[in-house]
Amino acid sequence: MTRTVGLVEDDDVIRENYADFLTSRGFSVRQFADRHSAARSFAAQQPDVAVLDVALGDERDGGFILCAELRRSCPKLPVIFLTSYDGDTDRISGLRVGGDDYLSKDSSLEFLAVRIETLLHRHDTLLEGAAPGPPEIEVGPLTLDSRRATVAWKGQQVALSLTHYWIVSALATDPSEAKNPQQLMDAASIHVAPNTIAAHIRAIRARFRAQDPTFDAIRTERGRGYRWLPDPDDPSDP
Repeated sequence: MTRTVGLVEDDDVIRENYADFLTSRGFSVRQFADRHSAARSFAAQQPDVAVLDVALGDERDGGFILCAELRRSCPKLPVIFLTSYDGDTDRISGLRVGGDDYLSKDSSLEFLAVRIETLLHRHDTLLEGAAPGPPEIEVGPLTLDSRRATVAWKGQQVALSLTHYWIVSALATDPSEAKNPQQLMDAASIHVAPNTIAAHIRAIRARFRAQDPTFDAIRTERGRGYRWLPDPDDPSDP
């Protein structure tokens, strides 16, 4: 089955280069030069994965805005940012609005294809109901639904991307030990710098705290990684 990539990039030459390569790898590519045309097309027919530049025309944060819109309408759509803005602030912003992956345009085309294929595989696994373990797990106020890759906190669903779902699942289903960045990368099927995992953790905390300002269930353990506190009354990380 041919999978569709929604490619949003305002530079015509770069966009065509990416599209030609992805087409050669067997993908169907729908190309867009701006946020508005992409949003209209995605609303009519959702692609299998979206690849977004951050700066789109006159919109410095156009890709971030589009991602936030997509998260409201199709929360489990795999989204990859592919951009020249690769500073920590931009990376954190991209993950915070719901991006599953954040790649620099310095990344090779082959690496981009691998990241797309990995995200699609995770998405397919969830749709097929092949997630391991019981369909629903409760850890204190947290409920994980592996069939739909959804998370609820104190009975209310928290909007998380697939990457964030897998990180929370890895932490919460084994709260006895801290998970180091590599373990969380393995759980989420991503290969990023350790500081990107820290950015994911900050974005996850922000999602929970937007719903519950008292949320403090993820502890940072220096030199070890991150641990889920099943009891919200336990001491939290600084």
